[in-house]
Amino acid sequence: MADGHPPFECAPGLKLAAHERVMSIQLEHINRRLDQLEEMMERLEKRLWLTVYGVVAVILAQAFQSVLTAAAN
Repeated sequence: MADGHPPFECAPGLKLAAHERVMSIQLEHINRRLDQLEEMMERLEKRLWLTVYGVVAVILAQAFQSVLTAAAN
């Protein structure tokens, strides 16, 4: 077929088999989409942790700078 899906027969006697085939294709698509969403969530989680570590680093740097300023006076 032109759209990339493999052809399958759908005669009245093969209605159940055709339905099972369609459901199989839909389930494969759902599983593929779920895998993509899980990968996106993992990347988002990594970015979130990098942001948290960055904020903590800035706070610690400011605290250290305050300690150095207080010690110098």
